[in-house]
Amino acid sequence: MDQEALRRLIRRKLEDGRLPHDDLKRFWSSPSDGETCDACDTVFAKDQMLMQGMTLDLGRRPLQLHVRCFQMWDHERRAASHRG
Repeated sequence: MDQEALRRLIRRKLEDGRLPHDDLKRFWSSPSDGETCDACDTVFAKDQMLMQGMTLDLGRRPLQLHVRCFQMWDHERRAASHRG
């Protein structure tokens, strides 16, 4: 997926609540075990690193994102708070 398509997808998911606006209070990386990225909806390859994180919303499972998707999500959620 190209950068602009990913940006649009992440913005839509932020707008409709599929991705949180909250900062991650705790995050870590680990090798993938075939999870699906919450941002781009693609399955991680076995050799990819996955970023996982927890928000303050205890009802939500940890986010699982590609490193690139994590960076884009973080940028877009911060930009959305400034657009407000």
